Amino acid sequence: MKINQYVEDLKAKSAADLAEELVDAKKELFNLRFQNATNQLDNTSRIKEVRRNIARIQTVITEKAKVAE
Repeated sequence: MKINQYVEDLKAKSAADLAEELVDAKKELFNLRFQNATNQLDNTSRIKEVRRNIARIQTVITEKAKVAE
């Protein structure tokens, strides 16, 4: 249910908000990878979670673009 709520929240956002969220998620992924490389990351499953969230954001962006056409 938690994931479904996240996707519904994404669908409610505008294209500009989605783009901003995508940039933030990519920055977070970069930081997590950097921490992992320097052995500072405790919760390595967070990398997988952020990668999936990036994919979800990109999917919603693509869906909105197709509807706009």
